Amino acid sequence: MPWGILNGIRPVKIAMKLLNGGMSDEEVVAHFKNEYNATEEKAKLALEIAKVEKPIIDNMSENGISLYVGIPFCPTRCLYCSFVTNSIFRSKSLIPDYLDCLMREIEVSAEIVRENGQKIETVYIGGGTPTTLEARELEMLIGELFREFDLSDIKEFTVEAGRPDTINEDKLRVIKSFDIGRISINPQTMNEETLKIIGRNHTPSQIVEAYKLARKCGIDVINMDVIAGLPGESLEMFEKTIREVEELNPENTTVHTMSIKRSSRLREMIDEYDLTKGDEVSRMVDYAREYLADKGKYPYYLYRQKNMLGNLENIGYCKSETESLYNIFIMEEVQTILALGCGGVTKTVDRKTDRIERIFNVKEPKDYIERIDEMLKRKDCLRVKM
Repeated sequence: MPWGILNGIRPVKIAMKLLNGGMSDEEVVAHFKNEYNATEEKAKLALEIAKVEKPIIDNMSENGISLYVGIPFCPTRCLYCSFVTNSIFRSKSLIPDYLDCLMREIEVSAEIVRENGQKIETVYIGGGTPTTLEARELEMLIGELFREFDLSDIKEFTVEAGRPDTINEDKLRVIKSFDIGRISINPQTMNEETLKIIGRNHTPSQIVEAYKLARKCGIDVINMDVIAGLPGESLEMFEKTIREVEELNPENTTVHTMSIKRSSRLREMIDEYDLTKGDEVSRMVDYAREYLADKGKYPYYLYRQKNMLGNLENIGYCKSETESLYNIFIMEEVQTILALGCGGVTKTVDRKTDRIERIFNVKEPKDYIERIDEMLKRKDCLRVKM
């Protein structure tokens, strides 16, 4: 149990609080070891990341917020996924109405932000897979964000382009036309047999092609996600993934540890799959950290989930000065996140009192479309709470 009795998903938040309370590095490490029975390695990891994040958090605007926009459509649903995502082949007919409703939520939310005098620092379009949308739909959506919100002072704008089979030059040109410099292309594994097992309809070569196309289109910062402990994968297979991803030289690499999520297909059919043992997953995670350090990357954010193999963690690594601000803000719960679209969870953060309140949107696109007036009404409370 590398994190000991610590069940929380945000260990770095604890380290940050201890540092802000005046503890020395040694005292923070001792606290993790004595209070939670965490290993020294994990205690030092939490401390290291907290020290990376602290100047970034200290530099946040006093009235700054972040904006999340959810696109709940994917080419297929991955074996391990618990998000409410809808196969494009089954739900394509919902997209026009979904986008119409999303435009209404954008308009109402932008009005609230203006009334409150808030400044948007980061924007993140996630999902699902936003690049499941057609190029003209992406252009309409992003254009509406720029028309309705004042984004003149944003520090970061990210678009998830997770599935390489959803990426083409037209979509990348749209993204770049708005001067958006960050995307994610998420292979999860570079082993073709595993891609088939987890339900992805693309090959490793398509991952490489999508990455090169993004560079050709002028995307400056690319994140790539991988997963340690995918069904049937050995340490050698994971090492292959890390090596091949790093040959592409992305600015960010996020190493997830396999989690058996309650509403995933994997959980429903768990007896049919060969799960990686905890000690093997631990070796995978250790290998990734050492290899990425050799490539000049350091850990900059961390979070944990329930039912993770080996009781481990997910870690984002980056090259110098390419940290995702949005990832830090949302994981450490230090800034209000205004969430729009299906499944969005708005979090209002009062940093003076550490009070956090949540406003939920419904999870299913059909429900979102049918209940959009209710979703807009729920946002009314932000006029006094943000």
